[in-house]
Amino acid sequence: MLHVKDVTSRLWGQRRLSSVAHQCKTIRIISGNTPMHRQLARLAFLFTIAFTIAPLAPFSPLAAQARWKEIGKTSTGNTVYVDPGSIKRDAGIITARIRVRFLSPVILANGDQWALSHDVAMFDCAKSRVAKKESIYYSDVAATKVVQHTTIAQPGFGPALDGSMAQVALDYFCKKK
Repeated sequence: MLHVKDVTSRLWGQRRLSSVAHQCKTIRIISGNTPMHRQLARLAFLFTIAFTIAPLAPFSPLAAQARWKEIGKTSTGNTVYVDPGSIKRDAGIITARIRVRFLSPVILANGDQWALSHDVAMFDCAKSRVAKKESIYYSDVAATKVVQHTTIAQPGFGPALDGSMAQVALDYFCKKK
């Protein structure tokens, strides 16, 4: 038996000789169960896990859900969320990204459906008014297929309808302390 100093041979326990004369012989490493071998094997296992599972973590539903905070429900039972990282306050106006998950998908006349919406809206607590800056409607709850995207160049403030997403968000941002 031979001692081979090759790290890969220590990891796998065997090494095939590369010379033409010994092409078919396999040599078993006698020092394959050393502390260094075990440490390298553990390290290789951890790298395998890190490079196969970790890149998928940002796309998991739990990672996406952690970004959104539930703030209430509309009168029809649709859940309303806010992205806490998007909240900006400037001169009494609060701007935030709002998400609504429809309890049952809204079917459109052309056959498409809305399962989820993301809206960027501005809230004026002093006047109890709301203005929508952007709306994106998705056909799936994972928000992968955009059905409709609307950007309003010059949003205007108006009243929020009772029980609507705008009213739920306005109540959340403008609650009396």
